[in-house]
Amino acid sequence: MQVIYHGNYCRIEKPRIIVDKYNKDFGVGFYCTVLKEQAIKWANKYDTKVVNFYEYHENKNLKIKEFSMMTEEWLDFIIDCRSGKKHDYDIVIGAMADSQIYNYINQLLDGEITRAAFWELAKFRHPTHQIAFCTERALETIKFIEAEEL
Repeated sequence: MQVIYHGNYCRIEKPRIIVDKYNKDFGVGFYCTVLKEQAIKWANKYDTKVVNFYEYHENKNLKIKEFSMMTEEWLDFIIDCRSGKKHDYDIVIGAMADSQIYNYINQLLDGEITRAAFWELAKFRHPTHQIAFCTERALETIKFIEAEEL
């Protein structure tokens, strides 16, 4: 069992996968992190700031993709997902492309910088972490503990 966090504007006892118009790093999913500070940053985007706490129990029967480092494969996966390409993983885990990293990705896609330049810029960013629960089966691995209003 591991405690994970989700920053938002409200208490979320029953997480759902919400499809919206914006493509995220690891596709459609309910996003959490093991870094409480990062969940607080996510919550800080809102007037009301809430960090939700969950228990995560890994299920080895699910299809899980984990990126232990920012690699070429991680970069290509994010480019595909941000471009709307679907994948078949239940859970995807790895570093997030924050707004600055995503700007670098856009510059790479637009031909403004090379891959080598992308990696030079990206290596100076602070560590990040995200877990995307991409299917209903994946959501069954997390249980709400509490919510803390900041």
